[in-house]
Amino acid sequence: MNTEEWIHQCAERLHEQWPRVDFDDLEHLANALIAEERWRRLPPMDAAMQWLAQGIPQRAGEAALS
Repeated sequence: MNTEEWIHQCAERLHEQWPRVDFDDLEHLANALIAEERWRRLPPMDAAMQWLAQGIPQRAGEAALS
């Protein structure tokens, strides 16, 4: 998969979670993600979800399940 495809797929996944955010803004975010090796090594859909999960605190009982 080339860089443009990765960015577009990542932005699409982000858009599924944030439908009110402008798609161009999400493509800029995906572009920032692919610039970091940590995210670039992942499939775009996984990178988007893992990046989003960083900002979502776990509830008390969920930490024990992880």
